[in-house]
Formats: sequence, C-alpha cells, structure tokens
Amino acid sequence: MKVLVIGAGNMGLTYAEAMSKSKLLKKRNLMILDSSPEKILSLKKISHFDVFEKLEDCLPKADLIFIAVKPYHSEELFAKIKTMANPGQIVISIMAGVTISTMQESMGIPKVVRAMPNLPAQIGKGVTSYTASAEVSRIELLTIENLLDTTGKSIYVSSENFIDASTGISGSGPAYVFYFMQSMMEAALKMGFSANDSKVLVSKTFEGAVDLFNQSDLSPNSWMDRVASKGGTTRAALDSMEDNNVKELIKEAAYSAFNRAVELGEEK
Repeated sequence: MKVLVIGAGNMGLTYAEAMSKSKLLKKRNLMILDSSPEKILSLKKISHFDVFEKLEDCLPKADLIFIAVKPYHSEELFAKIKTMANPGQIVISIMAGVTISTMQESMGIPKVVRAMPNLPAQIGKGVTSYTASAEVSRIELLTIENLLDTTGKSIYVSSENFIDASTGISGSGPAYVFYFMQSMMEAALKMGFSANDSKVLVSKTFEGAVDLFNQSDLSPNSWMDRVASKGGTTRAALDSMEDNNVKELIKEAAYSAFNRAVELGEEK
C-alpha cells in the first residue's frame, strides 16, 4: 500500500511522520505533497518519505490519498485530482465542513473517509472521529483505523453529523481547555505566584485530574463530590461557577463550534 499525504501543514505533517514511524507502511511507501518551495526544501531533509511538488508525479501511484489542506483550497485541488484519479483509490479527508458527497462528486472517487482529528495528535495523544462512504469495505476501514491510530486513538461514528458534533467537542476542545488553563494561570498570577509557578500549578492540576478520571470509572460529578466538602473552599468555587452559569456557557460554546461546522458544509 502506498499512501500520499497532500498538504504538509501541522496536521498533514503530523500524520505523515506518525505513519512513517509505524510498522504499517514499508519504507518509501509514504509520499507527501506540498506547494510551498520552502516547505519542500525542509521536507527533503526528512529521509523517511518521498517528497513531491507536482500532483501528477505522485497521485497516480497512491492507493490511499490523505487530504490535509484548508477547506478553501479544496475546490481547485479536487478538480486536479479528478483528472488523474481512479475509482479504486481511497480518500481520507481531515478538512472541516467538506462533506463526503461533495468529495465523491468533485473527485470522481467513491471511496471517501471523512475524519476529524485534534491538536494533541502532534504528540501522539490525539483523538480522531471518522466515518466513511458505503463503498469503503470493512477490511479497508480496519487499515484506515490503524493509520489514524498512529497519532492516538480513533473512533468510528455512524454518520457525518457526528463528525460535525465531534468538531465541537474534541476537534475544538483543546482550545476550551487552554482557555480554562489561561484563566486559572491569570488567577494564580493575581494571587502573587510567579509565571513559572502558575504554569506548574495549573498544568499539573489538569494532568493529575485527567489521570484520576482515566484510571477510574467515576464520573466527573463523582470526582467533584470527592474534592468538594460542604462549606469548604472547593464548594465555594463550584457554587460560584454554578451561580454564573458556567456549565451552560461551555455547552453553548461547544454547540457554536458544531453549528459552524455544519455551516461550513452548507457553504460548499
């Protein structure tokens, strides 16, 4: 199997490097394409995949085409792919809002997988939701899952609606966490902690809380009850959040991302 990654931005390069280090692909069976001359020069210094500047030099060789470009570049790219693609190839797209039917029609390729990764994929801690057109076989889906798992964990979902929904939860989710961390760091600074101590206090608190959650079957509510005693400091903080409707605001934020993902699909 030969894999072509189109687009060597953050996520494209993340998947290319992760796949190249796995045992799934033989050496030289991974190709990467980018339009930036500067990017091409830097990529050629990496020895574990072949680098291309022209689509016609690599796309016909690929069994699986991994598209990692910005959605606004998709129309032009799809038109080029259509002139040289064959119906046996499989496309995996991580473009937000670009639907499977749009890709099938625009590229003339029936086997299409739509995926939504997130930023922690860059350190092998990502989560990617994905779904596929009916033409993709179960065996092909297993191969695709193994490739996506090179950056963390993948979750198959039954419809594209869940891809848009996961955009609002896991895709955009790291930014929500960073937003909360920034707020806590600013509070620590205001209390007199140094910038470094504020970072350590907040980052280790998040890391420890997540580890506790992952290593047990307790719900977040149960963990909050364990931390917060009646009339105590933690209860005062949680009561403040409830009084200020923080939970509902977080839900609204997630739905805003979800609705925007749907809008992007309708704009295509």
